[in-house]
Amino acid sequence: MGAMAKCNLKVNSPNVNYSDDYIHVNYSYSTTKVQKQGDVLNVEPVTTSLSIRTKRTVPKLGVMLVGWGGNNGSTITAALEANRRKIEWRTRTGTQQANWYGSITQAGTVLLGSDDDGKDVFVPMNGLIPMVNPDDIVVDGWDISKLNIGEAMKRAEVLDVGVQDQVYKQLSNMKPRPSIYDPDFIAANQFDRADNLVEGSKYEQYTQIRQDIRDFKEQSGVDTVIVLWTANTERFCDVKPGLNYTRSELEKSLKENKTEISPSTIFAMASIAEKCTYINGSPQNTFVPGLIELAEYHGVHIAGDDFKSGQTKLKSVLVDFLVGAGIKPVSIISYNHLGNNDGKNLSAPQQFRSKEISKSNVVDDMVESNRILYKEDEHPDHVVVIKYAPYVGDSKRAMDEYTSQIMMGGHNTLVIHNTCEDSLLASPLILDLVILAELCTRIKIKNDDKPDSDYESFRSVLSILSYLCKAPLVPEGTPVVNSLFRQRTAIENILRSCIGLPPTSHMALEQRFNISTTSAEPPMKRLKKTNGVTNGNH
Repeated sequence: MGAMAKCNLKVNSPNVNYSDDYIHVNYSYSTTKVQKQGDVLNVEPVTTSLSIRTKRTVPKLGVMLVGWGGNNGSTITAALEANRRKIEWRTRTGTQQANWYGSITQAGTVLLGSDDDGKDVFVPMNGLIPMVNPDDIVVDGWDISKLNIGEAMKRAEVLDVGVQDQVYKQLSNMKPRPSIYDPDFIAANQFDRADNLVEGSKYEQYTQIRQDIRDFKEQSGVDTVIVLWTANTERFCDVKPGLNYTRSELEKSLKENKTEISPSTIFAMASIAEKCTYINGSPQNTFVPGLIELAEYHGVHIAGDDFKSGQTKLKSVLVDFLVGAGIKPVSIISYNHLGNNDGKNLSAPQQFRSKEISKSNVVDDMVESNRILYKEDEHPDHVVVIKYAPYVGDSKRAMDEYTSQIMMGGHNTLVIHNTCEDSLLASPLILDLVILAELCTRIKIKNDDKPDSDYESFRSVLSILSYLCKAPLVPEGTPVVNSLFRQRTAIENILRSCIGLPPTSHMALEQRFNISTTSAEPPMKRLKKTNGVTNGNH
């Protein structure tokens, strides 16, 4: 097992107990139930007593990437090596150091509380409870191209040459395992890369992927393996009874070599069979109903779909802001062009359709949250265009126009141009997904209000990871949340609950009224000076 992760934060509370193995919390979870009876909404606050137990020992984590030799796979591998060695390199504007900007676990902070002076105290997210250290992650994976990861990094043309030159030797010793190539599911223009393939029937391919996972685990000495798809976007597969509606149908269809069993679904089935969490970083419908049932049957976690990195993340923020402000977005037009291999694959209509669906649904829950602005079944016009332009490479261009109705028939239009290196936004998301997914396997909850209940893990579908995905996969019967603020708050507050802290409410009543939450003098009573001016009660 891995070493105990360092965590310099300790909560002093009778409801929190630290042992060598666990952080154990007695937690009061408060929710609000609403029942509609005619025109009356009956609202009832509900409090449930929970026991939350988080394992403190962090395992040695292995990550297997499907599409390891692609832009994302080679970039995250190079970034892990660069950060592990604390690499520096010269640029035109000065010396640059390796970092994890864009990762909420490594570069994000959370509000912990207030100090004696009433000032907010923020701590790194990974300082709340023990998490995997990126420096300890071991990477392996598959790719339809046999190029070693060093050459794949060069081919991607994402990172500065100053980085590439320093990590090339290490990465050139990494060779992807043969992967599954099915030209019916990805664009025909990917054929020239396909020289490193798993042969045989779909069931034989599934068997080989399972063996690859076992071999990696044994050879590397890792305790836990997470499999993540960062390969090409596939077309949507058919979903129908008799094919993949149930676990037994899916397993039968695999053995019968049914054509509509996609490569991504085969990887997911193999991962689940090996008890490995599986994350889908592309928009295709890998998680058919039978696969979700398979994950639940084996008690394995799954998450997806499609990394939420640039344009879509901004869209989920802007529409949330507009609708929350009582402004009505009526037209959202998004245009993209990019020149990496993802763009090349998406130039095919069926693969583009998968991406279009994942990008288009991102505003649905915000629209549904405000029936003052939107009548039933009313939605903004939402158009997504993606074009392949080889010259721009990984430097994706995104142009958006948001037109909204404002007061008394007026209109407001926001036009935004966004340029970014696509893989430098996606790679930190990959890191966050695997670190948070691993953490979820160490958190268990028991309902103390039910005498016969026992500790339970998160449900198989890890909806907590929705913040990082365009098309969040959620358990059946659970509403989809795309609002970025709600998604991040959920992560933050679940982590807080694991150490016995209440949710962050931002009420700050001790600062708005003359009340004190400690025996000390309330912050509101203290006079503060700013630029020689006394602020306080006059």
